[in-house]
Amino acid sequence: MRDDDASRRERMVGSQIVARGVRDPRVLAALRKIPRHAFVPEALQSVAYEDDPLPIGEGQTISQPYIVAAMTEALDLKGGERILEIGTGSGYQTAVLAEIAAEVFTIEIVETLARRARANLDALGYSNIRYRIGDGTQGWWESAPFDGICVTAAPAAMPTDLRDQLAVGGRMIVPVGAENQTLILVRRGESGFRDTGLFGVRFVPLVGGPERRPS
Repeated sequence: MRDDDASRRERMVGSQIVARGVRDPRVLAALRKIPRHAFVPEALQSVAYEDDPLPIGEGQTISQPYIVAAMTEALDLKGGERILEIGTGSGYQTAVLAEIAAEVFTIEIVETLARRARANLDALGYSNIRYRIGDGTQGWWESAPFDGICVTAAPAAMPTDLRDQLAVGGRMIVPVGAENQTLILVRRGESGFRDTGLFGVRFVPLVGGPERRPS
């Protein structure tokens, strides 16, 4: 670890994450550890720790650090959970989840991004991630239910197939909407689901086919 990279991460956490209200020590520790610059194109590595989304190719972006932190904190992970991520993208959010949860199942529809993310995550030594290239709108039924689901692209409406793959007591964080998007926290209790809108966001659209439950 280069000292300047560690210093940049520490400044990022202090000025962008803690200053905006994120307090979960597991999330903060993950952000201090993971080299975000390793997940962006080389030409953008000098600005990897700024509070901005950055392009990663194929019309996709890596979310700004605060959004990654806020979404992860909303899942209220304690360690030991099984997490489904829809939209591997750069792999940075995947790494944050893998630092805390026991196992992460991640799906990416764009093959070039999926393979690049896996190469980066493998290089960093993560062994608790399962990968799939394909349509994330279908979820991962054969491995459900999940303790948490993190959706990193925006469906136009609440993805009920994904919501139904939550375990009782589980949480899903998902940006919902077309032009006007809201980050929504879904909690599943014994008697059903409770959705809470958190704040406005802007994500790339979730790409995929219609929802399809297994027969």
